[in-house]
Amino acid sequence: MKEEPMSEIVDARGLSCPQPVLLVMSKIKEKASGEIEVIVDNEVSRENVSRAARAKGWEVREERRQGDEWHLILGQ
Repeated sequence: MKEEPMSEIVDARGLSCPQPVLLVMSKIKEKASGEIEVIVDNEVSRENVSRAARAKGWEVREERRQGDEWHLILGQ
């Protein structure tokens, strides 16, 4: 039975752009495929991380807001 790779978490709370985008781009480069969960705490970071991931061929599979945070599930 093949195990699904666990998603990796990039916690970018408290960081302002471009730091969250740079962290996610680094993780995307490290992981050629799979799933990455990104946690951000502002709208600008949410938009920029989503846009940057899509530009690299990753999709935003899920986006949910929890209080002042957004949890983005990126996958390829």
